Amino acid sequence: MPTNPAPVREVPAVTLLRAPSNQDRTRPDARKEPELAVRNIQGNILAGFNKDHQVHLYLRVLDGQVEAFRQWLGRLIPFIATTAEVLAFNRLFKEVRQRRGVETRTVMVTWVNVALSFRALKLLAGDAKALSKRGDSFEDYRKAKPDQFDVEKFTDVAFREGMAKRSVDILSDPPDSRDRRKRLEGNRHNWLFGGPGNEADLVVIFGSDSAAELAAQVAQIEDTIYSGRTGPNSFAHSGVTVIYKQYGNTLPAPLTGHEHFGFLDGVSQPGIRGRISSDPHDVLTLRQNPEKDQYPNQGKPGQDVLWPGEFVFGYPGQDPTATEKQGGITKAGPNSLTKGGPRGRAAGPVWAQDGSYLVVRRLRQDVAKFHKFLASNAPQGMTPDRFGASLVGRWTSGAPVIRSHKTDDPRLGNDDCANNHFEFDAASNAIRKPVPKGMCADERDHRSTGDKDGLYCPFAGHIRKAYPRDDTGTLRLKPPNSEVTTQTHRLLRRGIPFGDPYDPAPGPNNPDTGNRGLLFACYQTSIARQFEFVTQSWVNNPQFNNRSEKGQLQSGHDLIIGQSNEKGSRTRRCVLRIPQADGSKDVIVTANDEWVIPTGGGYFFAPSIDALCLLTGQPPT
Repeated sequence: MPTNPAPVREVPAVTLLRAPSNQDRTRPDARKEPELAVRNIQGNILAGFNKDHQVHLYLRVLDGQVEAFRQWLGRLIPFIATTAEVLAFNRLFKEVRQRRGVETRTVMVTWVNVALSFRALKLLAGDAKALSKRGDSFEDYRKAKPDQFDVEKFTDVAFREGMAKRSVDILSDPPDSRDRRKRLEGNRHNWLFGGPGNEADLVVIFGSDSAAELAAQVAQIEDTIYSGRTGPNSFAHSGVTVIYKQYGNTLPAPLTGHEHFGFLDGVSQPGIRGRISSDPHDVLTLRQNPEKDQYPNQGKPGQDVLWPGEFVFGYPGQDPTATEKQGGITKAGPNSLTKGGPRGRAAGPVWAQDGSYLVVRRLRQDVAKFHKFLASNAPQGMTPDRFGASLVGRWTSGAPVIRSHKTDDPRLGNDDCANNHFEFDAASNAIRKPVPKGMCADERDHRSTGDKDGLYCPFAGHIRKAYPRDDTGTLRLKPPNSEVTTQTHRLLRRGIPFGDPYDPAPGPNNPDTGNRGLLFACYQTSIARQFEFVTQSWVNNPQFNNRSEKGQLQSGHDLIIGQSNEKGSRTRRCVLRIPQADGSKDVIVTANDEWVIPTGGGYFFAPSIDALCLLTGQPPT
């Protein structure tokens, strides 16, 4: 039976089948924003697959099989979905759903994307001069000098070194131990894939509306890997082997759209500047906040629209030095490819244009342990549900605690025009009806009045740590922490849960295997400045964004995903500032256990279609 449509949060809003109109207030004149090469950019980056069923195949290139790998990857290119294809499907899907009023199975599709490690790119790129000769056939590459094709032009140290090497020192994963019995589960040597000696060279990402269609597409690709069959009476060695296969699925009702702890996920995605055609009004992210005077550059309320160079190479990114007089977060920064490296140099080879770095992190979630912690450690006068909401910054429905202080508000949580409409410092206005067609309204009485002191959303709350918005904090940073600098550390998240939901009463016929969690994935143009910065400098840093005063902790760790190796201890602490009749009371919460455990991962690069053709010796598409 058809079901009511759930809000779509993992993709930017897309236009319908109708041509953009200059009378549509959600599509302003954006001729100063770049036209995006949507037929060249892989589809999961800017549009997002947003599929209920996914599979990740993690592959390793076999020794001495580089040419076989090159040929196999070249044959895969026609199956790789572009942003143009994904957006076209999303337009049709939205049109059908809007007319029917419910979500049906009228239109379905299965997508494929790929991303490669630095090692794999070096194997394929080979000699820069030889690659530059092949580049003459590509319009975007023919004017480049031979040295601009050199794979060593990639400057992101995190990508070059890989996740396994940086796991302990940068990400604060459990430390190594010579005694295997003393290694904690999350130590890199225990990972299912991506650890030392078990690192993937390639990830193939599949996404589908149908589990059956997904299985068929995966089987088709696996057949080319294992059997060498590329078609009728055609055989060729693939040059790769599968080291791990990970399934992911949207959780069933009532947890649809939520992660395993029970909280709504994927709420605060950034909007993206840029047009998807030459039409000046054909914007990628619709501008649906009618408060044009106060927030002239937002998608939905609270969703700042950022320059695409933060997520795709070859476009302007954010300017971290912009002052409010210069436009603040609206001011474009340098090109993320040609000037995005150290001291304004190139951040990668010329063929990195329209590509993006991909971070994958397999995170096991110990649901029982998390909820036991909430029940055993909730401060006096606070229910476990409210305690969990404080640690996350949202109630399970997605309603932000900064707007709904004491109880959950599912209607607020399920409203995409309201559940992200807040700042941590400044107050937010109500958006009264009537509003122009397609624009958002938010008339709820409990709007956000700001939370400078962390009374409602703690400074260590997960959503405040991972995205501090307009928080300034008390740390002396260079450049100073502000919303302008915060927007240079954003991520396009493309994760999905794995495993069955937790049954609080497992029995002989329903054992709790504990094999559930989040297959975290995100795209960016600097792993070091974006994913690793958020992890190391915000999430895992007990001093961010407020330093301790007279030895008293003011902020603390993110107790949801944060980790600590401080002085050899895995203990994490945070501060809850609880409102009192005569002010507030600080409560220190201590967590000795961990309920989000890394069990695999890797750093990859998702090349453009042209780059894949160049690297595999295929003609331009």
